Amino acid sequence: MQVSIFSIICMAISAIISIGLPIVLFIILYKKYNAKIIPMIMGIAGFILFALIFERSIHSIVFKKFTLKEKPLIYIIYGIFMAGIFEETARFISFKILKKKYNGIGTGLAYGIGHGGVEAALFVGLSMINTMILAIILNAGNIETITGKLQGEVFEQINTQITAILTTSPYLFLASGIERIFAICIQLSLSIIVFYSVYEKNKLWLYPFSIILHAIIDIPAAAMQVGVIKNMFLVEILLFIGAILSIIIAKFTHEKLKQNIIKT
Repeated sequence: MQVSIFSIICMAISAIISIGLPIVLFIILYKKYNAKIIPMIMGIAGFILFALIFERSIHSIVFKKFTLKEKPLIYIIYGIFMAGIFEETARFISFKILKKKYNGIGTGLAYGIGHGGVEAALFVGLSMINTMILAIILNAGNIETITGKLQGEVFEQINTQITAILTTSPYLFLASGIERIFAICIQLSLSIIVFYSVYEKNKLWLYPFSIILHAIIDIPAAAMQVGVIKNMFLVEILLFIGAILSIIIAKFTHEKLKQNIIKT
């Protein structure tokens, strides 16, 4: 069997969006707000440290002791709040550190690009590049160069991946890239909200608010993981609505508080 050219094109588009969009956004921010690279690096580090290391470490402990997926409601509540707490705490601590030397809304946006950009690159960009390479090798009839020396669990994993590539609709590959656009918008918006919780007096409540907002936006994805929602396109629509909602809240917050923030 062959992977359709359209599927490979959709993989490439998603990879370009996931890796290229954060870069383009930072260039725009650099020109418009004189955004610095250090806040973006802090965003990258914050996501890796808190979401990929700390949060996953807690998950590994919890999932060994409790079978949460057998209790969908508990699993959803646990998942959405863990993501919210760890990621928003990463923002909060990072802005506390950045506040000593960096100011202006460009700092908040640059952090959001780093946080959302590395998430997009790791979860979709690199995955799509790997999938695209495997599809090209498969179409060239050279898959044995990869699977020939494999055996056991690794061999089964590669076979499962190949089956998924052959049976997945091209539109689903494209949906991954579109989803990252929504996700980056959400990450930028949440970063603005937490930015003001740190940089503006008497707005500390924006930090716990960001955790709740993050948790609400994550409900559809968590519900799909346990089979409560089975339609992926419904999840994407709800994520789009979540992105719009977060943008509106972030814009309102910025317009109301921006006069109190020194631009640098």
